[in-house]
Amino acid sequence: MIKKILRVLFTLAGSAIGYIVAKEVLELSYVNRLTYIQYIVGNEIYKAIYISIIILLFSLLMFMVSPILAKWTMNGIEQVEHAIQKRPINEIIFGTLGAIIGLLISTLFLSQLNIDSIIWTVITSIITVIIMIVCVDVAIKKKEDINGFISGFKKSSGSKEKKSKGRATAKVLDTSVIIDGRILDICKTGFVEGTLVIPQFVLEELRHIADSSDDLKRVRGRRGLDVLNSIQNDLNVPVEISDTDFPDIKEVDSKLLKLAQELNGKVLTNDFNLNKVAQFQGVEVLNINELANSIKPILLPGEEMVVQLVKDGKEPGQGVAYLDDGTMIVVEGGRKYMGQNVKIEVTSALQTAAGRMIFGRVIESIQ
Repeated sequence: MIKKILRVLFTLAGSAIGYIVAKEVLELSYVNRLTYIQYIVGNEIYKAIYISIIILLFSLLMFMVSPILAKWTMNGIEQVEHAIQKRPINEIIFGTLGAIIGLLISTLFLSQLNIDSIIWTVITSIITVIIMIVCVDVAIKKKEDINGFISGFKKSSGSKEKKSKGRATAKVLDTSVIIDGRILDICKTGFVEGTLVIPQFVLEELRHIADSSDDLKRVRGRRGLDVLNSIQNDLNVPVEISDTDFPDIKEVDSKLLKLAQELNGKVLTNDFNLNKVAQFQGVEVLNINELANSIKPILLPGEEMVVQLVKDGKEPGQGVAYLDDGTMIVVEGGRKYMGQNVKIEVTSALQTAAGRMIFGRVIESIQ
């Protein structure tokens, strides 16, 4: 359908070009000196026939080549659409603004040169396109500077409340952090600033998990949906459901990182692997597990505590205990005290993004 419309448009364009060419030829001075041209110009009927023939020739020519032109046009449109889909939304916005500014600049300057000529019309069109391309290129390359200028202007003119909101970046939530649920308690404390962005594709993934035939997955999915409802209804935190999707990207984690890049935001997650991939791609990550580990009480070598040994360790003679926050304690020589409360001395601690592990040795058994 679109190709047929394009063929009609190209044919009409050929008619318009034929009319312009016929008129321009008749107005050329050296052509007017020819006897038969003077005869055509002097007779309105012959003049109309001449113009009609030229229009018909150009129309037929454009009609014959219109399938090729329509195919090229469709390919060009598809390539432009594909290129636009790969571009972040801020580049598209700044590029559009740059094109509009370039069009205004060229119109203001070229309109002052009142030259009535088809050649000058072509030249002005080329100049306008060049100015628009330059403005688009400058706008995209300088988008960070423009953003900084706009942000600085807002900060200087806004109130303190607006300043604080302007500094807060969007937080994009992934599926793991929603199912985990601790984000709800963290938001209640007021430590999280900015808008919580929940992508539509994350909601779809949660819905699939909640509809799973596996009982454990179904419970986790429904818990995640309950957490989302609590975030929306019980918290004084701005929440946005983002409909932005990336059809070319299949993985939800990859879509999440792409969305965070477009929003210049941060990703809230518990996923250790997503954390690493995000760091590699330059996306800022707020890991709830890292936050939980950072606020656990610090145990230094030499400190003593009482724990209950609950299972064997991996190495011979080792016993394992747990603190109330889930921190695992590996106790050397603790296997023979299994099931008992023992007093231990901390020897070392290992801190990773996945959690914390404490090592100790038995001082005495407490009956």
